[in-house]
Amino acid sequence: MTLPAREADAAAKPPRIGLLDTARGVALIAMATYHFSWDLEYMHYLPPGAAEGGWLKIYARVIATTFLFIVGVSLVLASRPEIRWTSFWKRLGMIAGAAAVISAATRYFMPDEWIYFGILHCIAVLSLIGVVFLRLPLALTLLAALALLAAWIADSFIMPGILDWHLFDPKYLAWLGFAATPDRSNDYVPLFPWAVPFFVGISLARLAFLTTLPQRLAAFGTGGTWLARIGRHSLAFYLIHQPVLIAIAFGLTFIIARPQPDPAVYLRQCNTACTVEQGEAICHSFCQCTLDQMQAQQLFAPFQWGTVKGDDERITALASQCSAEIEPAPAPQPQQ
Repeated sequence: MTLPAREADAAAKPPRIGLLDTARGVALIAMATYHFSWDLEYMHYLPPGAAEGGWLKIYARVIATTFLFIVGVSLVLASRPEIRWTSFWKRLGMIAGAAAVISAATRYFMPDEWIYFGILHCIAVLSLIGVVFLRLPLALTLLAALALLAAWIADSFIMPGILDWHLFDPKYLAWLGFAATPDRSNDYVPLFPWAVPFFVGISLARLAFLTTLPQRLAAFGTGGTWLARIGRHSLAFYLIHQPVLIAIAFGLTFIIARPQPDPAVYLRQCNTACTVEQGEAICHSFCQCTLDQMQAQQLFAPFQWGTVKGDDERITALASQCSAEIEPAPAPQPQQ
């Protein structure tokens, strides 16, 4: 007995969609450009916090949303006409292994901001959750996607922070996404809200297979472009790109002088923090004194860049010296 045409199309292995590979390649290149802004900040070509604020913050979130949406769509495509378990476990093992390597490396090199749950960790866990939903009725997947989307809208716009609890602040719970003040990390991508684009991708892809849309998209071709080739090797690109970019940023330090911090910015920030507890005249004298001392000891630029911390004995010594010269002595340390 032959299947009806629509059921036969749904049961067949879907054709490779070059447009999806290209979109993944575009997302990877965009991700690399964002990471390069972080590298430039790390090398002090951009001011501290530049990569985590303003339009760059929005840019990063758009990239992550796009990438996780594509991951959801790709999981559906890779699981038709049925889940190929050998391929699934192999890829999941590669992603989880790469995530573990990144955690170990950043824990060693950047212990204060190591990546305990970044985008690869998130993809690994969401893949396990997603493959369960692929075996459930489509209605349940759509319901999960709508519930997650509604929760994100409520937490972001209607009652901001309603789903944030300090109970989830520790790292062993922060990965769920409900922490009020999670530990700082260079790449923090918890399950919530990032499951939203992933489940939207799964839902739309499953709906698409009720139509001829996958075949029509595959007919566009474009699978031979360099972007599509990058998209087909996303994990390798992810692992390789950052060491290359940080090497480039480091190489720039031998060619292009890094901009020096603005003393006026330091004085403004120092005075703002100081006047919370002390008088304006006292704070003005204290901040000017610490600035002069740091410049005399060639500590000002390293201090502003963050390579010399506020608890460095040289900084605490000059702060104490400036405090002793001013009556009454102001309490605050120099502000980065």
